[in-house]
Amino acid sequence: MAQEMREIDGTVVVVTGAGSGIGAETVRQLVEAGAFVVAGDLVPERLDELRRRHPEERIRTVAGDISDPGVSEALVAAGVEAWGRVDSAVAVAGVGFFGGVLDPTEDQVRTMAEVNLLGTVWLARAAVRHFRTRPGGGDVIVVGSVAGLGPGGGNEAVYAGTKAAQMQFATSLDREVRGEGIRVSTVAPAGVNTAFAAATGRFGDAAPEEADFLRTADVAAALVTTLRQPRRMRTALWSMWSLSEANG
Repeated sequence: MAQEMREIDGTVVVVTGAGSGIGAETVRQLVEAGAFVVAGDLVPERLDELRRRHPEERIRTVAGDISDPGVSEALVAAGVEAWGRVDSAVAVAGVGFFGGVLDPTEDQVRTMAEVNLLGTVWLARAAVRHFRTRPGGGDVIVVGSVAGLGPGGGNEAVYAGTKAAQMQFATSLDREVRGEGIRVSTVAPAGVNTAFAAATGRFGDAAPEEADFLRTADVAAALVTTLRQPRRMRTALWSMWSLSEANG
């Protein structure tokens, strides 16, 4: 018997951090699967490029800082305006400044907390508020990090703390809203060969795309697969490692 999968063709999905890396690849895979996407990013030029790469009828974009709760509300509103609803929200946007606990500036520490944790909270609140206006529930997927699952890799205590809080929020929210047919899932990758991860210096002199770590397509595929899982199935936590990394 064939594996049961949910159809995401024709569904409306909000994706934050969509202008590059995991977010941009997630948009690509969703559009390829037939979804309509509202893409959010801090950098308008990245969204301009995203629109050039995808059919106009499949994508809407909202530029803004996800740490501002109004941006999440605007993302959901854009989906409702264009296609009448939002079915899923995927929180990809994240910020990391790596170094010892005294190395990040106060502004950098605040930015990590506001983007990684509060940005996820604002998106989830906007999505849940909308899901409660219509039958059928909905999905929220949070892109966390294995850094938030334990002691982290060193020189990332603040970042790891914000990701741990983000994922604890997702786990607790799932318990809160699952009775309404709203599913909250967490996908937590280790190192991904993106410019974001390259900021740690873990790739040495290699270009990010040449590093032997997870690829953006790997993580995006996990996100799309999670959306396709039958609603009776809940991915509380999907941690992802490459073969080149030790996971404790």
